[in-house]
Amino acid sequence: MARESFDKEVQFLRMFVLTSGAYSRQQFAERLGISVHTFDKTLRRLKEIIATMYQQAPDAQQKEFADMLRYSYFDSTEPMLLFLFRAKSLKESESQRIAALLAALNEQPLTAIELLEACSKGIPSEAALPDEKTIRNDLKYLEEVGVIIKTSGSRPYRYRIHNAFIDELSQDELIDLYDFIDVMANTQVPSVQGYLLRDGLKKHMNRNSAELTAVEPFLYKYQYYSRILDEAHLSGLLSAITQRRKVQFLYFSPKAGQSYASKNTNPLFEREMEGKLQKALPLQIVYDHQYGRWYLLAHDSRHGIRKFRVEGMTQIEHDEPVDPSFFNEQKLDLEKRIKLSWVIDTGNAVTVKVRFFNPGRTGPNFIKERVLLQGQWGEITEEQEDSFVYEITVNGTTEIKPWIRSFGSSCEVLEPGEFRQEMIAEWKELSGYYEPVRENI
Repeated sequence: MARESFDKEVQFLRMFVLTSGAYSRQQFAERLGISVHTFDKTLRRLKEIIATMYQQAPDAQQKEFADMLRYSYFDSTEPMLLFLFRAKSLKESESQRIAALLAALNEQPLTAIELLEACSKGIPSEAALPDEKTIRNDLKYLEEVGVIIKTSGSRPYRYRIHNAFIDELSQDELIDLYDFIDVMANTQVPSVQGYLLRDGLKKHMNRNSAELTAVEPFLYKYQYYSRILDEAHLSGLLSAITQRRKVQFLYFSPKAGQSYASKNTNPLFEREMEGKLQKALPLQIVYDHQYGRWYLLAHDSRHGIRKFRVEGMTQIEHDEPVDPSFFNEQKLDLEKRIKLSWVIDTGNAVTVKVRFFNPGRTGPNFIKERVLLQGQWGEITEEQEDSFVYEITVNGTTEIKPWIRSFGSSCEVLEPGEFRQEMIAEWKELSGYYEPVRENI
């Protein structure tokens, strides 16, 4: 996954998706916290990436970047916005160096010194030549992500491409594996690594076959593009949780008028950032499938348990580790506080009672099926011919409200009374919006 940050591009793409190109260049730059010049430069860079990935696309489609995001709802081959992970996961110098290393290892196992020589010959003459320490760091990275392995034997170690599993499968087995990865990557979270695995497998299959064998049997519609974008941060945050390390980041709350701020390395041009610098100990990452949002639950030394929307986190850096006993103590406290959370609410517990109405006597009872599937630890406590009563104890009603509201007229809140009156007021407000503006309509 990514070895360098691309917060600006992630926020840039999110704004394009949300606005569908409705903002002017000036409005876009102000909302992101960048200059118009940086906006134009970033847009050119992303267009270049698009052009290399979609070489067969019509010229008109390549020109209008916003149109590509607006209309490419179905794209099984290349899910929109995923290209950013491939394009920005390595710096240009790193991508040239690693490509040369893998090309050399594809022929035979080699030592680090032999790879240094091969890499020096394989990269462009105008590029800076790597030293032995750089090559060894690259080999360590490739070994960690499972691309290469050490061969058995004594020092100096030889490295080879780790592709024995793929080589042992027949073409039909590779197609079955590809279809499985395709389904899982498009329906499960997190998904980006699955997409990268799928694309690598497709290239391998097409290299070893006279015809293009990777057929796309399914189409998928992505309701929340940000789900894929926010996965840029997951690897680093999960690593911090595993290592029990604090993280430091610049945070932009959903109410902030800005979503990104560049690092000001020149003190002459330094300006005040609207984001807030945060330091916290990551404890858990939660995905809200209803809104397509990722949340970080962390411990703050001043405020205790804090909740951050991952989409507002930029410039994330690992900080100092904490004592394992302290980490476990905070982890247990968090689990206790969110035990009754519909998503991440830590408010006071309240019992919600809702009557759901069956759709009719004919056909499947899709209302009951959905409640049983999505109702978490709630229970059906009473059943009648035309309805049933569902009860659940949760930390407040804020997070469960959208789920109940999504059933429309197929449900009625019974308890608590305050929640019932709150729902009635909302439906009356909605009803008022749809009243005729003329009496004779």
